Amino acid sequence: MMTEENVNPAEEPVNTGETNNTETETVPSETAENPSSSENSTDNPAEQPAQEDWKNKFYYLAADFENYKRNQAKERRELLATAAQGVIKDLLPILDNFERAIKANESLEDIEAIKQGFQLIYQGLSNNLDKHGLKPIESNGQVFNSDVHEAIAQIPAPSEDLKGKVLDTVEKGYSLNEKVIRYAKVAVGA
Repeated sequence: MMTEENVNPAEEPVNTGETNNTETETVPSETAENPSSSENSTDNPAEQPAQEDWKNKFYYLAADFENYKRNQAKERRELLATAAQGVIKDLLPILDNFERAIKANESLEDIEAIKQGFQLIYQGLSNNLDKHGLKPIESNGQVFNSDVHEAIAQIPAPSEDLKGKVLDTVEKGYSLNEKVIRYAKVAVGA
């Protein structure tokens, strides 16, 4: 016979149906947990707080990223709105000089003084824009370069060495900090 010491609490003695009661088999109880099913279960109370914690962290991270994107877009809009502020501020004295020149020209009859005044204002404007990185593109006499020139006409070259070179600049080109912002419109010798 089987003693209580040999019986596993998760196992119950089962009668095999034989008339001899001396031998009994033990079969696992249905109330015992199947270890493989507990690994796949998400209903484990110990896993619930960890899952909720990770979910909350994900939601906070997603919200922070959305706020970051919104703030970056706002800063970009503000930067674009005020980007020209420095250049405009530097151009205001030149605008003042033009206003003074117009007032002075009303009563002035000396053409040379008017020419000198305009030359000074032009020089001030040119120096100011140069300070901000604006450079004129040299064209006349240069070999035609499609990276900086735009050919609007071909004219017969007076000599063979001028073929393929810029003979006339219709509109001056400019580069800002080494980047072309306006191509020079030129006539090329053919």
